[in-house]
Amino acid sequence: MSMRKAAPRAVRAALAALLVLASAGALGAATKPKAKKKPVPKATTRDYARAMAVLHTERGDVTIRFFADRAPNHVRNFVDLAGGGFYDGTLFHRVVPGFILQGGDPLTKDPKNAFVWGNAGRTDAKGQPITLKPEFNDTPHRRGVVSMARSAAPDSASSQFFIVLKDYPSLDRQYTAFGEVVKGMDVVDRIVAESNPDASNASLGKPRAYQKLVKVEILEESAAPAPAGAPVPGPAPAKKG
Repeated sequence: MSMRKAAPRAVRAALAALLVLASAGALGAATKPKAKKKPVPKATTRDYARAMAVLHTERGDVTIRFFADRAPNHVRNFVDLAGGGFYDGTLFHRVVPGFILQGGDPLTKDPKNAFVWGNAGRTDAKGQPITLKPEFNDTPHRRGVVSMARSAAPDSASSQFFIVLKDYPSLDRQYTAFGEVVKGMDVVDRIVAESNPDASNASLGKPRAYQKLVKVEILEESAAPAPAGAPVPGPAPAKKG
């Protein structure tokens, strides 16, 4: 066979092989399943006026009802943080018997940060503090009231909160009361007792045995647990004068 006749045959054979490969590739592409698009999560719509929180602690559960009509921004702040898991795993870092039980510092999740516990709060993506304008109201700081901790500056409240252990009128209109315990004050008292704070510096309230806030669950009022034998009472009307 001459080289002139062999060359076209070889070219035709090569082209045929390429055509087969191209067809196979096209078939594979056609039959390959398309990647499914992940659904975009829907934003959570909250009814802050009906929101309640259950603090699941190592010593039991504490149920809080909020004062959305008196401190709407503080309620929204707490509920949104809790809904995002901000408080889960934090410790009650300040315990002063007969005064307050305080928590909400995100740094308490890490023992390596123990030297600065009590100094942190909510921050933005750049690590800058996010604070709240005060919403001081007529709510008396009686036993069971939940209020927002702050530094000397009135607008420095962020994420730390405290539960009042004994009626303390001197706190009225100085701190923003935004809720109250409607079930579980016995658990609060148990946390205080188990914390065994160092009495050598009572105002500091440093626990010898830190107690953990395992998880905060946000519920709507209709689904929240009620005290045994009675419905959860509504917040008392604010006292005037």
